[in-house]
Amino acid sequence: MNSNADPLDRLDDAQAAAAFRRLVRHLRHRHDAQNIELMGLAGFCRNCLADWIRDAGYSGDKEAARELIHGMPSGEWKATRQTPATEEQLARMAASVAKNAQE
Repeated sequence: MNSNADPLDRLDDAQAAAAFRRLVRHLRHRHDAQNIELMGLAGFCRNCLADWIRDAGYSGDKEAARELIHGMPSGEWKATRQTPATEEQLARMAASVAKNAQE
């Protein structure tokens, strides 16, 4: 795809970075929005954001990237914020992630 065709590619990097930081801080605050629910609805979650910053050149390892996004070590986040996934949530996630391959 021609990057000039997508207006998002013309967004100033400082504005994009500010919006990204706001999104991450919002997700840190809204830990009631579980990763499994985000995956089921939108096909991405906090862990995906951590992977994406690594894909974009972040030099930290997977755990460091997750800590950056979660605002705490991922083990602590799982222990204090994550609830067990239901079979229904897992099924929605699988269906939603399958749509990602169609991009």
